[in-house]
Amino acid sequence: MFRRALLAAAAALPLALGLGLSSAPVPAHAASAEALDAAAAETLELLLETHPVTRDMLERAAGILIFPEIIKVGLVVGGAGGDGVLQVEGETVARYRSMAVSYGLQAGAASFGYVMLLMDERALDYVEATDGWEVGVGPNVTVADDGFAAKFSTTSEQSGVYVFFVGQSGYFAGAGIEGTKISRISD
Repeated sequence: MFRRALLAAAAALPLALGLGLSSAPVPAHAASAEALDAAAAETLELLLETHPVTRDMLERAAGILIFPEIIKVGLVVGGAGGDGVLQVEGETVARYRSMAVSYGLQAGAASFGYVMLLMDERALDYVEATDGWEVGVGPNVTVADDGFAAKFSTTSEQSGVYVFFVGQSGYFAGAGIEGTKISRISD
């Protein structure tokens, strides 16, 4: 079984690397708008089930980037990608693609989703105005784990971006957004 996962990762690697990390908008062909919106709604439900503390944060966020499914494959060199939506006041205002390339001792295949809570207008404006946002450049990003959620105070998250992972499965030990580039998808 593990050998199959490694072979699948090796076969998918050229595709992952060729998905394009350019800053130009990419065409929306991977998922229909309706399917992506439905998957985003399911991802928010899963977020609330696994991290109930996010309910208040969701209500106060200036915007929410929702990536229902990111596929990650790797064999020394890896790639990850998936499509998502930007919601403002509960409505989808744009579609985005998340792409990443990683290097190092790695092997396997995994999938996960993540939700980025843009807690202030500055973070939202940055995402909307940037032609290909490289995570780690721009607004301060905090990756929230179970420990963070347990001691979280609703008075502490006034600005920046908070990332919550949901639905992790596969052969990678964890999920990350380091080196991720998020680009708006053209219609």
